[in-house]
Amino acid sequence: MTQKETKNIPTGEFSEEVVEENFLTLHNDDVHSFDYVIDALIDICEHGFEQATQCTYLVHYKGKCDVKKGGYQALKPLKDALIERKLNATID
Repeated sequence: MTQKETKNIPTGEFSEEVVEENFLTLHNDDVHSFDYVIDALIDICEHGFEQATQCTYLVHYKGKCDVKKGGYQALKPLKDALIERKLNATID
């Protein structure tokens, strides 16, 4: 390399932080109405009406849907709230 082609190499210490992403997954059941599930997703996961509706259709036709992404500690209370409403939810 010539002096003009010299690359700037950053100096200093770097640390790599591994952030584990988990998914809150809602599973289908044959008990609850579309409106019930939509309302739960709006209340608990803070989805907009359109997003909650889309997730509900995916759950119905595909059997499950990832409704939220994040760290385990953030998703655990949401999962518990969905289960409290008798919905099937897991953290994957």
